[in-house]
Amino acid sequence: MKRGLVLRRVAAQEFDESIAWYDGERKGLGQEFRTAIEEYFQRITDNPEWFPKVRGGVRRAVVRRFPFVIHFLIEKKRIVILSVFHTSRNPDELKTRR
Repeated sequence: MKRGLVLRRVAAQEFDESIAWYDGERKGLGQEFRTAIEEYFQRITDNPEWFPKVRGGVRRAVVRRFPFVIHFLIEKKRIVILSVFHTSRNPDELKTRR
């Protein structure tokens, strides 16, 4: 069964802010970032159990081209994206997300 995908508000904000930052670095780079992350969203939706658990039921997808990880939960009818997280940030920020 294929599940739907939803982004928590904070994850959507991280995603949007990162796109804007990359756009400021080089024209078109924000779109390249968006495409890369959306490809991972599709991989997660297609095979969520393929990604390792990192804490409780939280799983992590490591993005190859950009220094980001995507944390998510598998629910019965949907995948919940908890974060689109830059790897240079303090991971303690993620402990309170569920």
